[in-house]
Amino acid sequence: MILTTKSKYAVMAIVEVASNNIDAPIALSTISKRNNISLSYLEQIFLQLKKSDIVTSTKGPGGGYRLSQTPDLITLEKIIDAMGENLKMTRCASDKNCRQNGVQCKTHNLWKGFGQHIRKYFASISIADVITGTVSI
Repeated sequence: MILTTKSKYAVMAIVEVASNNIDAPIALSTISKRNNISLSYLEQIFLQLKKSDIVTSTKGPGGGYRLSQTPDLITLEKIIDAMGENLKMTRCASDKNCRQNGVQCKTHNLWKGFGQHIRKYFASISIADVITGTVSI
């Protein structure tokens, strides 16, 4: 499992949206400048965030994006899932069989458990936690 820049930037952008005035949408160009993220890359990211109902958009002058829910209800897991990231640590096609020779590898459960801990950790952290700095390590 490797989280791509897409997930990292998605989390950074959502923190920016959540930190913005709740009543006013924030433009992607503003997020792009503040976080040094390519505008075209942000557009791709926000298409996926919108499809996953994490953000809503407003068109026209003064338009932009705002959160669909309060920051305490949006977890890092939701954002990473919206980006289509694979948090699975094993190379297995299914939980029962590893890809190599159809036999489960001896470390299968180790990596599966590790992946579950990572997912649980991301599920336990909300955007509100990130903003307030209450993320525990």
